[in-house]
Amino acid sequence: MRFVWQFLAVMAMYAITGNAVNAAKENDGLTLVLGFVAAALALLVYAWVVRRTEHRPARDVAREGAVSKTGWGLLIGVGMFSAVITNLFTSGYYEIHGLGSVPGALGLAGFMVGAAVTEEVVYRGVLFRIVEEHIGTYLALALTGLVFGLSHLLNEHATLWGAIAISIEAGFMLAAAYAATRSLWLTIGVHFGWNFAAAGIFSTEVSGNGSNQGLLDTTTSGPKLLTGGEFGPEGSVYSVGFGALLTLVFLVLAHRRGNIVRFGARRAAKANSAATLPR
Repeated sequence: MRFVWQFLAVMAMYAITGNAVNAAKENDGLTLVLGFVAAALALLVYAWVVRRTEHRPARDVAREGAVSKTGWGLLIGVGMFSAVITNLFTSGYYEIHGLGSVPGALGLAGFMVGAAVTEEVVYRGVLFRIVEEHIGTYLALALTGLVFGLSHLLNEHATLWGAIAISIEAGFMLAAAYAATRSLWLTIGVHFGWNFAAAGIFSTEVSGNGSNQGLLDTTTSGPKLLTGGEFGPEGSVYSVGFGALLTLVFLVLAHRRGNIVRFGARRAAKANSAATLPR
């Protein structure tokens, strides 16, 4: 039942704030403000519902280390997408024509921070964390990563390959990052950094949601396998490759820190606990 209550609470907040931000998309200033409000509300609701249903504080959104972890996540997300764009640029498939729109970039920052925080709370904070307790880290990573990727099939220019690519480069990678750090701050930073770099800096499509006008005026053209086509660079094999590599890095880190949950570990812990009870 704690899963049900947590999922319903964060999804209700996701729906309300998401609709509010979408309704303001034509107003860059309002989108910026509403996006950060949506992010703050999502974190507050998550912390509240975890405390209510698990009778403990939500340690994965603790204030301690929040700034540094988010900052490192931002560097990873922006760096990862910049590496993809660098490959496209040097291959002649990405062109920069000049400066784009600063107000547009600010509006995209608000939109992307709202999306990043609410999606991380839903998919990593609730879904991955609780599923992992029952089936272990690796199976939970695969299952929730696929759910995350396939949810992008609802986007305007979605493709099956694009959804699979998102599963690998984002769903798997972000779950591995959460397993390694047991913190939503890092995954929020990575998620936001990636999305803002894609839309707010390099002005590309994000997950098939249409073109964006960020800081740069650009065009992308070339083989779909490399550029991602209408889905955007997230459908590029470069993105999949970098995401898969980071997934392995985070899983190695999680293993070294002893953060990997084995399948059946929860059941074994219950059995051991029952065996020690007095008869």
